[in-house]
Amino acid sequence: MCRNIRVLHNFEPPSTKDEIRAAAIQYVRKVGGISKVAEADQNAFDRAVDEIAGSTERLIHSLKARGTVRTRDGDREKTKLRWKLRETKMSRPPLSE
Repeated sequence: MCRNIRVLHNFEPPSTKDEIRAAAIQYVRKVGGISKVAEADQNAFDRAVDEIAGSTERLIHSLKARGTVRTRDGDREKTKLRWKLRETKMSRPPLSE
């Protein structure tokens, strides 16, 4: 699945309609193989995004939180740490045989 789609459940403050819609757009683009929507496909694309966003919002509001509440700053820090680890692994010289 697309790496840019983020977890939207159990955030403080709660995920906004804009965040949910952005995730829906990314999902529909990925599934449809569309990076730029053609004018002829715009209505179908918009309808799919609206349906996915609506379903996602209903899902988020119906789920029970099991873990600690997430924050955007906390997730940003985790992402930075993961990237630093990735950079470290990429900069290592290959093992010679």
